[in-house]
Amino acid sequence: MVDPSADVVWNAVATVTTESGMEDRAPRTDEEWLKVRHHALIVAEATNLLMVPGRHVAAPGERSDNPKVELHPEEIEKLIVDDPATWRSLASGLHDATLVALHAIDERKAAAVFDAGENIDKACEACHLHYWYPQGIRR
Repeated sequence: MVDPSADVVWNAVATVTTESGMEDRAPRTDEEWLKVRHHALIVAEATNLLMVPGRHVAAPGERSDNPKVELHPEEIEKLIVDDPATWRSLASGLHDATLVALHAIDERKAAAVFDAGENIDKACEACHLHYWYPQGIRR
């Protein structure tokens, strides 16, 4: 839920280089703004689901696709269970960053959506660095 919807927010505002030059990308129509808002709401609400006590991080039996780079789900879950306060804090950070994006979307301020997207990315990465990557790979 989080990544695909965050991708919509992140990709909503950009400057793209094309063969004909630089192109600024931003929502322009009511429908485009509504789509970005919908996906930002999904990210914000997903943070509430992340904080449900006892919620598993993956389906039973799921394994990491790349165990040399990322932990297996049961290892991530143990880190969460052992320190729920940090988990809640990081999930809350993502929630708060997404609320800023929602405010920018509601005001239709493309530059502010871009800036908020950077903070959403930082919130995601903070959590991934703490829970996803093995100790030797953490920065």
